[in-house]
Amino acid sequence: MYETLTAAESLRLFAGYYSSPRPVDDVVELIGLRDQRDQVVRRLSGGQRRRLDLGLALVGDPELIFLDEPTTGFDPHARRQAWETLRSLRSLGKTIVLTTHYLDEAERLADRVAVLRHGEVVAVGPPADLIGAGPSTEIRYRENGREVVLETDSPTRVLHELTAKAIAENRELEGLVVRRPSLEEVYLTLTEEQPE
Repeated sequence: MYETLTAAESLRLFAGYYSSPRPVDDVVELIGLRDQRDQVVRRLSGGQRRRLDLGLALVGDPELIFLDEPTTGFDPHARRQAWETLRSLRSLGKTIVLTTHYLDEAERLADRVAVLRHGEVVAVGPPADLIGAGPSTEIRYRENGREVVLETDSPTRVLHELTAKAIAENRELEGLVVRRPSLEEVYLTLTEEQPE
């Protein structure tokens, strides 16, 4: 980036490299830099620079976009804004190849996920399918002052049995939590070292 150009000037410069770029004002809005559009690059925060990086990638209106760790350094609000930007690009028919270590990001944004271990693909598919093939559902509750943890592949049946019994005994299942594994937990299972 040119440190003495403003964010908008940087986008206009890069837009000039393309025959049909996205309008600079649209890109400024997409990347959430409206308030910083006239600020010189050297005065942008790290997260704002990352957003400008994303804008420079988008200003050419590409059909295929490769993004490597696009939200690294973003605060939670900026990260959510970037997710909305990526969703809107997807809705415009853009194909995005995203590499990330933020698996919650992949779980929320990706249509398909590939998990790599030592450079080889060990699983690929929609996040919901990978999660569904992962570890069991966990059911937690408190009974007689102790925590009970159940793992099951039949959570509906087990919950029905537990709640029916609690209702019959006119009591609550204190602290009831039902939790499916996250994509991160599935990733850790898929990439753990196997004994030789």
